[in-house]
Formats: sequence, C-alpha cells, structure tokens
Amino acid sequence: MFTRIIRDPASPTEEVSALLCSVAADIISTVEFNSTGELLATGDKGGRVVVFQREQESKNQPHRRGEYNVYSTFQSHEPEFDYLKSLEIEEKINKIRWLPQQNAAYFLLSTNDKTVKLWKISERDKRPEGYNLKDEDGRIRDPATITTLRVPVLQPMDLMVEATPRRVFSNAHTYHINSISVNSDYETFMSTDDLRINLWNLEITNRSFNIVDIKPANMEELTEVITAAEFHPHQCNTFVYSSSKGSIRLCDMRASALCDNHSKFFEEPEDPSNRSFFSEIISSISDVKFSHSGRYLMTRDYLTVKVWDLNMESKPLETYQVHDYLRSKLCSLYENDCIFDKFECVWNGSDSVIMTGSYNNFFRMFDRNTKRDVTLEASRENSKPRAILKPRKVCVGGKRRKDEISVDSLDFSKKIIHTAWHPSENIIAVAATNNLYIFQDKVN
Repeated sequence: MFTRIIRDPASPTEEVSALLCSVAADIISTVEFNSTGELLATGDKGGRVVVFQREQESKNQPHRRGEYNVYSTFQSHEPEFDYLKSLEIEEKINKIRWLPQQNAAYFLLSTNDKTVKLWKISERDKRPEGYNLKDEDGRIRDPATITTLRVPVLQPMDLMVEATPRRVFSNAHTYHINSISVNSDYETFMSTDDLRINLWNLEITNRSFNIVDIKPANMEELTEVITAAEFHPHQCNTFVYSSSKGSIRLCDMRASALCDNHSKFFEEPEDPSNRSFFSEIISSISDVKFSHSGRYLMTRDYLTVKVWDLNMESKPLETYQVHDYLRSKLCSLYENDCIFDKFECVWNGSDSVIMTGSYNNFFRMFDRNTKRDVTLEASRENSKPRAILKPRKVCVGGKRRKDEISVDSLDFSKKIIHTAWHPSENIIAVAATNNLYIFQDKVN
C-alpha cells in the first residue's frame, strides 16, 4: 500500500506559471520518521516542512491503519542574503531530526545551509473566553464599564495544529550544513558542515562548541571534506563522521574537547587494478548511519552500501552492489553531474534489512540474513493504492527479457535520494522528486 502526495497549482488559470515556479520548490529534500513512527516529516527545497500523521486503527476500516495524512504544514526557512559575503542562502531543508516525545507536543530540528531551528508542534482544541479587560473581539474595555469580576473559561473549538519556532541556532557555520544529529542524552545535538562539526545544547542558542575542525591553515592543502556525521544511538560520548575520501572516523568526546584525533579509523584499501579517473569521486561517502543496536555502521558511496563492525576497522563486514551496471557509464554520469548525487541509506527496525536509492525511481533492499536483494520502483505509472510492487531488473547487454529494462533506457533525472524506514514496522517512505510514496507489507 502507498500514499502519494502531489502539490497542485492553486487554480487552473494559474497552472502554467504556478508549475514553473513550484516544481523546483516542491522537490523533497529530506524524509524522517519520529521515534514511534506515528509521524513522518518531509522537507523541501522551498523551505517548507510537511508533517504526516498515521491514521488510528478503526474496526470498520482496519486496512487504513497504515495510511498517513497531512497533520501540519509550515514554512521552516526563508531565503536569506549574506551581505558580507554577497551570497544567497537557500531556504532548502537539508535535514530534519525528531526529538523524543516528552509531553503532548512534538519537537523537531530542521536545518538549511546555515541555520538550525527547533520547532514545537502542538494541538489546541480549546480557547479561553470571558476576559475581564478585553471584549470578545480582543479590544481593551473601558475600566469604568467593568462592574463585575468574571472567571475566564475554556470553550471547545475545532482542533488546530500549531508549529512554533522555539530556538534558532545560527551564525556558527562558515560552510554549508550537511547533517544534524541528536545525541542520546537528549540535551545536545551536533551540526556538521564541510570542514567543522559543532556541538550545541538544545537550551542555548548563542554559543556552540567546535568538536572537529579539519580546515588546514592553507586551503590549498585541503584534500578532503566532511560529508556526514551521526551520534551513537546509546553512547552519548561517541560519534562518527565520514569523508569525501571514503574513510570513516569514530571519535570519543571523553578523550579531548577537540576530537581531531579519532579513536577508530575505518577505510577499505583500494584495489590498484580498479583505479581510474573516477575512483576518488565514487569512493566519497554520501551517508553514514549507526545501526539501532549501535554495533554496526552503514555507509553509502556512489556504487555500494557497506556495513562495518565497530570492532573491525580493516575492512567492511558486508558490501552490497547497488547499481554496479553503471560502472561502464561513469563518463556520461560525470558529464551530467549525476556522479555527484548524494544517496542516503537506512536500516529497518531490526537492523536485518537495509535500503537505499538508485536511478529511474528504483530503490534497492538487501536482506543481511538471507543475502537476497530486490529492486523496486516508486512511480505513478505502476503504483496504485494497495497494489503489490513487482521486482524490477536491469539488463546489461545481450538479449533483454520482457520484464527487464535496459541500462541505456534508465532515466537519470528520476532518482531516489531520500528514504526512511519506520522504527518498528515494515513501512517505508520514499521521496521521488516532488512525490512521496509510502509502502508497507501486504496486509490481509
């Protein structure tokens, strides 16, 4: 089953101009479930955050349990201009991270290239009435007309979901923020740009602590940049960050305030026989994720997904080929800039299956126990509500079968970059340009 979200123009007369203006802004740039899976947030290039809420179970319609409907929509970031550097700051939402729910309200962090914001999402179904100093329209009353003392009362009203910014964490990054991660102590989080990682307290907005700085004294000596970073799910002192050279560094904040010296270093030696002009580009890690257990690391580079054991630095425990059939297409992928696409990867709730995206709106799943893999497609043509997804196969040379697609026919403008997996159930969210698909296991 799946739910598809498509933003349409406001009215038919404005259709052409609205489409031209909104298509780019509507492209989904991040997807994230909250810790219970009841809420799903998406961010887009227009700086908006859309939160979906899962349908409550109904005896009359038990199959609707897996459906998600719009819960709240708000503008998280606006376009800005840095007058000192003469640079435009895009409103695009780079990452969203939920905080664990502590009360009736929900909290999430969203970030664009420069500023992280903490948002509170709360419900209101009552309004106060019967003020002494104001009338029902909110105007101040003449004190001379007040002869009795009234006790304000709360009256029922239609449910309203409000999103309010509670904190704004800004002015701490010279370069573009590529990731944020909430610590397991739920008091701190880190924000990462190309050369630095900063540690913030959720209650303090006017200062942060620099915990990693790889910027050389002479920028001509720069050989790598930070591509992603994440806190350990259970140990609040441990985090990892990946680099454009294909290496992962695990750091311990107990060792020193500035974690320039890593505790562990994960890197797979390159086979000299496979070295080419594109080797360094395709080895750049675009995403790094701890498993829910905290025992393993998963990294995504351009062609593969790798699983690392934290106790074995020398080589990955498992390597999965995502789209090895593109190895012969690297030259054309370099020319159209697709080789620089930053694909994400996610674990399922039990860490037994991993998922990542590819081109032609394909996404791949790998079962770590059975070693089976499957390619599925998220598209409007072959996806109808409650329809079963059929596995897809890519044909490389030779005779193509009826149900296969040729590697030369792949559409590189359609790509699955952002995906999310429900924390405890087999429900996945897949972003395909400006469409959001939600799939779940077949239910009887």
